[in-house]
Amino acid sequence: MNLIKHFVGGKITPGNSERKGKVFNPATGEQESEVILASKSDLDGAVEIAQKAFETWSLNPPLQRARIMFRFKELIEKNFDELAKLIVSEHGKVYEDAKGSLIRGLEVVEFACGIPHLLKGEFSENVGTNVDSYSMRQPLGVAAGITPFNFPAMVPMWMFPLAIACGNSFILKPSEKDPSCPMKLAELLHEAGLPEGVFNVVNGDKEVVDAILTNQNIKAVSFVGSTPIAKYIYENAAKNEKRVQALGGAKNHLVVMPDCDLDGAVNGLMGAAYGSAGERCMAQSVAVAVGDIGDELVSRLSKKAEALKIGPGMDKSSEMGPLVTKEHLEKVKGYVDLGVKEGAKLVLDGRNLKLQGYENGFYIGGCLFDHVSTDMRIYKEEIFGPVLSVVRVKTFEEATKMINEHEYGNGVSIYTRDGDAGRTFASKIQVGMVGINVPIPVPMAFHSFGGWKRSLFGDSGTHGMEGVKFYTKLKTITSRWPSGIRSNPEFIMPTMK
Repeated sequence: MNLIKHFVGGKITPGNSERKGKVFNPATGEQESEVILASKSDLDGAVEIAQKAFETWSLNPPLQRARIMFRFKELIEKNFDELAKLIVSEHGKVYEDAKGSLIRGLEVVEFACGIPHLLKGEFSENVGTNVDSYSMRQPLGVAAGITPFNFPAMVPMWMFPLAIACGNSFILKPSEKDPSCPMKLAELLHEAGLPEGVFNVVNGDKEVVDAILTNQNIKAVSFVGSTPIAKYIYENAAKNEKRVQALGGAKNHLVVMPDCDLDGAVNGLMGAAYGSAGERCMAQSVAVAVGDIGDELVSRLSKKAEALKIGPGMDKSSEMGPLVTKEHLEKVKGYVDLGVKEGAKLVLDGRNLKLQGYENGFYIGGCLFDHVSTDMRIYKEEIFGPVLSVVRVKTFEEATKMINEHEYGNGVSIYTRDGDAGRTFASKIQVGMVGINVPIPVPMAFHSFGGWKRSLFGDSGTHGMEGVKFYTKLKTITSRWPSGIRSNPEFIMPTMK
């Protein structure tokens, strides 16, 4: 049995804990590895090493840090196939989708290569007579990332490249369901020349999470996961005086206007709803059919969803792979059962899918509901599986109001040929990331990713300049150089004369 350990201080280490978790191949349903689940003392020891590493790493010029990011980028490209296969083997998503997620993570590494420019401060001459003022950004210390199973490379790479480039050291607690890819990334960073202890991977479960939240030497925590856990992370990190960005759940809508390119909308929905088996925080799980477009939309969606090619991720013909675990498969099936009970029309039922030769794999076919109403749990709650709900409304205004009233505000899209409708939608919708004729509006690395409402706790999104600001603290200096004439002391609030 393959045993996955930790990466601390520049080397693979087992730590002191005897607890272990199981890692499965979702395509076959077979356990292929065990992962050591760290203890609080393991985490605290890793933080101590990271703190010592920070003291020297933070003194390195940003240009030197950038050069290591450049070498890391080259090594990712060199090992691209191996990294993608690791993602497929433990998450289950199809190979091309795994490659795409790697590219989106690599874009943040490329952005971090520009850190000398990104850390430039501001300068104002003569804010008062012979008084200058300038600002600079300095690293925080040890930062930590707690990341989900659905993107074992991309989401960690939305965090640690910028944190490290800004001069911090980093502790990554990846999902215990698919930890192999983060371990490989740690090895590549070490190969790129990153000093020992600057980047560390501590595998574990809630015990490690709580240890991260209470360790006083960890100054910032980044999290991506469900809303209940994001709220827990946010509250406890703040209580322990850490800055925190905690990205939570989503229920993303795609509005289909009567005037849209319907083929484009259907194809967009297919990829956004069923890609990665719906295990994306940006998955479009609700199609909002406006006016009389509903019947044709459902007809086209059902035909395409029924024809989905489902199979193991390394099969080049597969368009959708299995879910990540047996427990998650049962959870998603339970939501389909619930939707039927709630009275939605199940147009396409994928619950009984069986693949010859992969009978024990964690597979479900694409599911499609029609006539879903806003009081149903399948509309309100994040399913995180290949289940698409169609809600029918009469007007654009009704669609906008419905989305704005939802508790989540992560991503949203509209398909329309009407420029006024697109512009009004972008302006009025209460959602953090908006697509216009784009099904999955994930921003590029030089913009920032983050939702609104209960999809984000904290005021900072990931990557882009939001990431630079999150992983640094601002210092502003006001200076006057005396001419040799001593002034008398002043006992009032300083003002610029």
